[in-house]
Amino acid sequence: MLSRERVIETIEHRKPDRVPIYGWVRANLDAQITQAFGSCDAFEDKYEFDFAHVFGGPATFNSEALQKARVENGGIIDPPALLDVPMTDPNVASDYQSIADQVRHHKEQRGRFVYVQTPGFFEAMNGAFGIENHLAYLLMYPDEIKEIYARQARWTLEFANNCLDLGCDMVHVSDDWGAQWGLLFSPKVWWEMIFPYHKQVTDAVRKRGAYVSLHTDGNNMQVLDGIVELGYDVLHPFQVSAGMDLDLYRSRYMGTFVVMGGLDVQTTIGFGNFDRLRDEITGILTTFRDGGLLFCTTHFVQDHCTIEELTYAYDLVYGLVRELA
Repeated sequence: MLSRERVIETIEHRKPDRVPIYGWVRANLDAQITQAFGSCDAFEDKYEFDFAHVFGGPATFNSEALQKARVENGGIIDPPALLDVPMTDPNVASDYQSIADQVRHHKEQRGRFVYVQTPGFFEAMNGAFGIENHLAYLLMYPDEIKEIYARQARWTLEFANNCLDLGCDMVHVSDDWGAQWGLLFSPKVWWEMIFPYHKQVTDAVRKRGAYVSLHTDGNNMQVLDGIVELGYDVLHPFQVSAGMDLDLYRSRYMGTFVVMGGLDVQTTIGFGNFDRLRDEITGILTTFRDGGLLFCTTHFVQDHCTIEELTYAYDLVYGLVRELA
């Protein structure tokens, strides 16, 4: 079974020939990996990664325009001010060259499943507002926030369609909602302010015949039913260290969406505890040996992780997924 086929089998809730594997290792460990393996590409090839996370494309706002608005508004941007800041044009072909190059490298040359990241709605506006202000604005300016999110949805749909045209298999919406033990806002706010705009994106992507995944850190148990209703095919990272209930997932949600994750960067990899690393990798891969998991790190592996530990982890993963097949 080819890598892309293996990932699709998993997302479609069938049993693949083995658990697909990947890891967010490039962002912080590029120098260490390059010194040890020659390049990050060589590391990914050695461990036969099955899927790839693609970044790139246009920013949603011009940074100079945001800074100008911030200065004009006394150092902060509130929702009425942000509505006066134009978004970038998501249809400039040259802005997508890096995505096209990554699709060619991973999908066409190596047969991997490729997913592309786009910002969600709460997360996307944190850069303009600041997260604390944004949380307050959800209650202070509900009408303006809805208009801002609607504008973001239109932009995101253009971006997503352009990426799908380039050959991306899945659109990965990044929108952090969770703190360590619950949502950053109430479920009521989530259903009223967040859900409708995600639904526009998920419906449009699925209508194209593509897959759609959600990245949201922390504990999001309160809105798992909403994530199902949105139609997300994949949820990353399903953070057990933040209180997400894996047993409940397996009993109630396993046939509705697939988990991407399993290797926790907050508690497990990067702390020099090889016994814990072995036990948790073995446990998660054994639990999902019959499908339902796209094995991946829960976020970017941090730079305090040694190359020895990273290599130990992926030597173990590489061998174990084949042993358990």
